[in-house]
Amino acid sequence: MKFFSKLWPKRWFGASLSFTDSEQLEQYRRIFRGANDYGYFDWYLSEDKIAWSGGYWRMLGYSDNDVEHISGSKNYFSYVHPEDYDIFMTGVRKVLRDGEPIDISYRVRKKDGDWVWTEIHADGTRDEKGWVYYVSGIALDITRRKQAEQALAFIEARHARIIKASNDGFWEWTAEQGGFSFSSRCWELLGYDELDDTVNQGVDRLQAWRNLMHPEDGKLFDAALDRHIRDKEPFDVEYRIKRRDGGWSWIRGRGYMEFDSQGLPARMSGTNMSITQLKEAEERVLLAKEQAESANQAKSEFLSSMSHELRTPLNAILGFSHLLESDSSLNGKQRNSVAEIVKAGRYLLTLIGDVLDLAKIEAGRMEMSLEPVDPGLLLKECLSYVQSSADALFLEVSMSLADSEVLRVKADKTRLKQVFLNLMSNAVKYNKPYGRIMVSSTVDREGILRINIEDTGLGVPESKQGELFQPFCRLGAEQSEVEGSGVGLVITRELVEQMGGQIGFQRRHDGGSCFWLELPIIEAQKLAASDTVPGKTTELIDCGPKKVLYVEDNEANQRLICQLFEHYKGIDIEIASDAFKGVFAARVSQPDLIILDINLPGMNGFEALDVLRGDHLTSSTPIIALSANAMTHDKEKGLDAGFHAYLTKPLDVTQLIDVLNNIWRCPAEYSSAKRSLEAAAVQALALEET
Repeated sequence: MKFFSKLWPKRWFGASLSFTDSEQLEQYRRIFRGANDYGYFDWYLSEDKIAWSGGYWRMLGYSDNDVEHISGSKNYFSYVHPEDYDIFMTGVRKVLRDGEPIDISYRVRKKDGDWVWTEIHADGTRDEKGWVYYVSGIALDITRRKQAEQALAFIEARHARIIKASNDGFWEWTAEQGGFSFSSRCWELLGYDELDDTVNQGVDRLQAWRNLMHPEDGKLFDAALDRHIRDKEPFDVEYRIKRRDGGWSWIRGRGYMEFDSQGLPARMSGTNMSITQLKEAEERVLLAKEQAESANQAKSEFLSSMSHELRTPLNAILGFSHLLESDSSLNGKQRNSVAEIVKAGRYLLTLIGDVLDLAKIEAGRMEMSLEPVDPGLLLKECLSYVQSSADALFLEVSMSLADSEVLRVKADKTRLKQVFLNLMSNAVKYNKPYGRIMVSSTVDREGILRINIEDTGLGVPESKQGELFQPFCRLGAEQSEVEGSGVGLVITRELVEQMGGQIGFQRRHDGGSCFWLELPIIEAQKLAASDTVPGKTTELIDCGPKKVLYVEDNEANQRLICQLFEHYKGIDIEIASDAFKGVFAARVSQPDLIILDINLPGMNGFEALDVLRGDHLTSSTPIIALSANAMTHDKEKGLDAGFHAYLTKPLDVTQLIDVLNNIWRCPAEYSSAKRSLEAAAVQALALEET
């Protein structure tokens, strides 16, 4: 106070302050002039004139002359927004007629034509007769406040629309109130009214809600809430709650707890979302998934059974045909007949493999083992398989593999070989006599090897090209003598795409077809000198006399194996028609090798294998599985069980001889040969399925 007394006279403070009338008037004028945002008015009703003070009108852009004009009350009315005129006049009537103070808001026009929100606070002064002769008050510019209120109202309206559209219920807990508040929508989700007696059952709302929860899920709710408060984990829990009709609804509750400065819970807000329909849909999906898996399992079992049932007679057909082919006593006509039998049998075997492959692709169970593969080597190997067929049609085959001979691609070796064989076989089958086949490879773009397999056949009509990769569609070739199942290209495309590549077709300008495929390059290197095309032999090494026990219940297959080993000197074959007899014969005769069927009466091949491995007399005897169960998982199961090799029917004599040659090597080489044998057997089975 002493500080201020040095700056201003003492008469300005406390009881000593006193002014003359002129001094007080001048003080008021100074105050009014300094009030830039306020307008002070005194409305003389008898003179119909409004006296204005303060900076209100200057702020609206008006001059003193303008204010003189505005001072006429009738003139002032014209500055009020037309939409707010009734509000203004209602306030005036209240003060004049009812004697109530004016407290209203309305818009007033600025000099530039814009509008500002003005708030009026005023009251009337009456004479002894009760007539109002002065209305005095203050005008405030509240435009910013109105804008803030409008923005807030807009946000609240938007939130209200979002809440209404979300169909969720909202709840909140506060430490100050010590209880929960639920929006009516929370109860409506359960079929209740907010004022329903069942809800208001003498307990707080949280307890009422908690009492309706499923006993099992209530514990989950409590645990989730505890973790959220204690460990700050997100509160997001799904639970069942009883509806008014007695059924159960699924609710997803989510919320967030706020803590005070001392770390104590202060407020928690959250939502309740009805997810009953979603849960019901999930149950339907799970049921459909189970049904699909069951159907898929049934399909797999059917295909496995079909494969077994078809391969068993094919084993006899192709096996005896192989023996007849090597019979020099047959005349030309008989040899032709045998060739037709072999041709039909092999076609049927290919068809079985194609159907099984297609089924595995559709089921998503086509297994891939991606590794660096030499594509040039595979192409040359595949050419050796189709060369005889090409020679029969006098086809000229050319290869330009300069790029592929120094590159490696990322692929499954067995499946890529299947792709090449299918495309090259088609190039032979659908070619013209004396035509050409051109196989070439180029680095099409960085990191991609493109392989083209072209032929000079009739090609694919433009109208049929859209059906190229459709299953069981042969594009009109079903009317020709060319055999095929119509699924080879479908399988080929799926295999290429699963190896990360692409495949396509284009018609050659001079007729014929060009099938191309692109594969990712992963390694560039020169081939080792030892990388040569492997050859197979049907010559059995001379290891001295050997005794073989064959356990098989099918008589035709028994005769086939007996006649097969007649061609190899020193092999003594013994037959057992079931597993029990086979186990007994193995203990008695101590064979050098056991060939065991899987589907045997009484005791199956796996059970017989366990018995033989558990007997010290036969525990080290090599045992080969020979079965018509030719699915990949059958093969894996057989090798995992302990078979030295797993061969499938129809029997490939070359594979059998290769297996025997590996098994009957000298003991020092046996362990290494067994590992090589297993790897070769896996590849052999996959190739056979093609």
